[in-house]
Parts: sequence; structure tokens; C-alpha cells
Amino acid sequence: MDIRVKICGLKQPEHVAAAAEAGAAYVGFVFFEKSPRNVSVPLARDLAIAVPLGVAKVALTVNADDAFLDGLVDAVPLDMLQLHGRETPERVAELRARYGLPVMKAIGIADESDLVQIEAYGAVADQLLIDAKAPKGAALPGGNGLAFDWRLVKRKYWPCPWMLAGGLHPQNVRDAVVMTGARQVDVSSGVESAAGVKDAGLIRGFVAAAQGKA
Repeated sequence: MDIRVKICGLKQPEHVAAAAEAGAAYVGFVFFEKSPRNVSVPLARDLAIAVPLGVAKVALTVNADDAFLDGLVDAVPLDMLQLHGRETPERVAELRARYGLPVMKAIGIADESDLVQIEAYGAVADQLLIDAKAPKGAALPGGNGLAFDWRLVKRKYWPCPWMLAGGLHPQNVRDAVVMTGARQVDVSSGVESAAGVKDAGLIRGFVAAAQGKA
């Protein structure tokens, strides 16, 4: 089965290269100052320029305003915007039209009641990122290394393509794929040796495990 992998929160050229060489379909850059994975726009530009053709470059933002996004999209060669904040469906549609880029909306899941958002966002987004809901009071909306009950999304069919995230790492990603039927997975903290510090070996191991090659 062809499982598409996204390695998010990249900050170093060697880790971008490791992700691409391992077979990742997406690389993600975080633009959120509270995150240990935050990158500046100039650094992201340099990293994005070095990404091989065929690997999608994704910008993760959190409740970003138009002024920031205008500068970001103008400076960095991006293939997709990932919205990881409290953006409404109307805001998703607005940004999709404004920039002409595909938009992925992250949705935090803790229990079945959180699934109701999926129809509304699925109608306006190009993709959905189904993630673990951040704990109350958490500084980060994602990248907390938390998983949710995968049975909630087992063999679900959403209005648009979706990606599974939240607490995934090389040891559990294959189980997650088999249980949920996800065709795409996202990882950030699960391939790190410390907060915000990626590990090339873990990146390679994650992609291989996700694709059933480990």
C-alpha cells in the first residue's frame, strides 16, 4: 500500500534531505513562535528551495493574519498551507481563494463529539489533518506527542483526503495505518531526539515503518 508520509517541524537542511531521501511525500515548516520547531521566513525559504521536486512543501501556521501570510507566500516557494489554529471554515475558504494554494486544516480529536467538525471543514479544505486534541492550557496546538483513540477514525470516509497525526512514531505508525486505513500520516515529535531536534535515523525508520518496509 502506498502510504504518503509528512515529516513536519523541519529546521535543518540535513533533515530535509533525510526526509526526501527516505521517501516522504511532504515536508513541513512551522511558523509559530511558541513552538521549538519554529523557523523564520528567511530560513524556511532556504530550506524550501533545497527540497527536491516532487516533495510538497507545507507551511504550518496558527491563526496567522493576512499580513504575515502575504509575506510568507511571497518569500517561500510553498505547495500547501496547513492551518493549525482556530480558523473557521469561512477563513479556510478565504485563504484558499486568496493564495491559490491547497489548504490543509488540522482538527483536534479527543472524543466522538469532535468528529462533527469534519464535515464542515471537509467541504472547504483540500485536505484534513486529523490530530490529537491539545490538552487544555497547552502552549502548542499540535506536536505534543499525544495520540488519540484511533478507533474513532477507523475506516472512516471523509469529504476530502485526510492525514493521521498525533503521537505517531516508528514503533506504532504501522499499527495506526492498519487500524485506521489512513493513506497518509504526519509526524513531528515522534522523529526527534529532543524537542525540536530531528533525528535522521528516526525519520528513515518512520517512513519505512509507515510504508511497511521496516
